[in-house]
Amino acid sequence: MSPPTPTPFTISIPDTALSALQQKLSCATFPDELDSAAWDYGAPLEDIERLTKYWKEGFDWRKQEALLNCMPQFITSIPIDGFETLDIHFVHQKSEVNAAIPLLFVHGWPGSFIEVSKLLPLLTKGTPNSPAFHVVAPSLPNFGFSQGSKKRGFGPHQYAEACHKLMLSLGYGEYVTQGGDWGFFINRTISHLYPTHCKASHSNMVWASPPSLTSHPLHALQYLLTLSTAAEKAGQARSQWFMQEGSGYRNLQSTRPQTLGYALADSPVALLAWIYEKLHDWTDSYPWTDDEILTWISIYCFSRAGPAASVRIYYEIAHTTGTLSLGQVARYIPSVKLGLSYFPKELVVVPKIWGRTLGPVVFEGEHEHGGHFAAWERPEDLAVDLRTMFGRGGGAFGCVKGKEGFDSSGVAARL
Repeated sequence: MSPPTPTPFTISIPDTALSALQQKLSCATFPDELDSAAWDYGAPLEDIERLTKYWKEGFDWRKQEALLNCMPQFITSIPIDGFETLDIHFVHQKSEVNAAIPLLFVHGWPGSFIEVSKLLPLLTKGTPNSPAFHVVAPSLPNFGFSQGSKKRGFGPHQYAEACHKLMLSLGYGEYVTQGGDWGFFINRTISHLYPTHCKASHSNMVWASPPSLTSHPLHALQYLLTLSTAAEKAGQARSQWFMQEGSGYRNLQSTRPQTLGYALADSPVALLAWIYEKLHDWTDSYPWTDDEILTWISIYCFSRAGPAASVRIYYEIAHTTGTLSLGQVARYIPSVKLGLSYFPKELVVVPKIWGRTLGPVVFEGEHEHGGHFAAWERPEDLAVDLRTMFGRGGGAFGCVKGKEGFDSSGVAARL
């Protein structure tokens, strides 16, 4: 049975939803704030009041909606084994290079499909020396304009299955993946479950453990005998900050997502503050504009399954046991080539040798600037890393049969 033909999709939020948002913003009640309170207490009152006022009085969603609709978007039905058949929303930007590399871009929380927008012109065109890509960027189930599951247990296997089946439905029997945040873990699960289809994976978040003498003896000895570099010491400090001061949200979302969901669903100000804090803390002094912030928040506010659905991924993955648990997918996967990019303001920054315990690393990139949302903060850097990894001389060149990223004359098409 052939997969259904994707239906073109245009974002068009009803006027009634916009009016309801305006009404809620008008009724917002703000907490007080301690004298001299700073970001260590959370999102500052002044910022949230300013953003709420602008969201109510100046922000033009229809303008941002039109910009989002410049990306080619679609909806298709994907059956998930043991669960529902879900409508999956996705961006699909094809290159004019027939032999472009199919690339699956997977977002995390609190990101969305919007993160791919800055990468599309950098990856789909290609150059005489750089490969071109066909880019597919879904809204994960429970996120954005995809349908959410109503059943318990929708965990890493199901997210990976949805993404994999989407690629197959588009005719991409072999493909590569890219992602950070939950995209890292979902892509690792794809590599584990579908290694004959997923030929290589690149991540801008590296979640790995130190090498042990039993599993990686050579790496372990090298790590023990090598002094930490200045960048590694800074990475250790950043990691320690996140674990001690920045990860409270994760504990809540992993244990009581429903309780938190009432605030996220009912109060746009609560949703704004909850996500805005992460946009600030998780980036490398990125100069967020108010329009950018509110567009990111509005995608959650207007999401098909509602903003509360998006945090359930934490509970389901935290409560997954066996071969697809977080600890297991962070182990060595031998048959999928791996590329890793390190950004100094990522949430957890580990030494490169830790990353080499994840699989056959064929590319490593280290950057002086950038944080958790690399595709949005540093799209050019991320694009260079992907072109290097998959271009001629790169460790993953030619990994997808017949899709090397260049046209038949040996150069990428000039668009």
